[in-house]
Amino acid sequence: MTELEYPNFGALLAPFIGQVPEERRPRFLALLERGAAERYRRWAEDLPDHAEGLLACAAREDEIADRVERVFAADDPALEHMRALLPGARDTYYGVFHGLSPWDQLRIQADAERQGANAWRSIAAGVTDGAVLAELRACSALEEESAAYLERLVAAAGG
Repeated sequence: MTELEYPNFGALLAPFIGQVPEERRPRFLALLERGAAERYRRWAEDLPDHAEGLLACAAREDEIADRVERVFAADDPALEHMRALLPGARDTYYGVFHGLSPWDQLRIQADAERQGANAWRSIAAGVTDGAVLAELRACSALEEESAAYLERLVAAAGG
């Protein structure tokens, strides 16, 4: 088994996330979730025998973004600022996978999903609105579902 370093994605992306006001960060994270969905679509192309499951993970990433966008508002100037930060953040995220086998990439992504679930739980800890809490809990559950799928997939492949 390859010895991998599992990055702390929160720390890795902190230079970008830190430029977004705290109350807008969930919306920025939603944009990052859409980037993760794109990455899953690429993995589905690279591993066509597992495309169905990987595309389901992509759909969960998009669903997380949709849920967050529904409950966290952002005005046009805030969104413009976040979108300007997005390419650097996305390149940093994608860079973690550079040079790794698809299976090692999926191992790291499984860990990233668990980190994402914890991030949504952390945001939820500061929320009192029941509807928003429900959405954030659903986001954590979706992240955990993708993590579990990836862990099963990698284990079945002998990784």
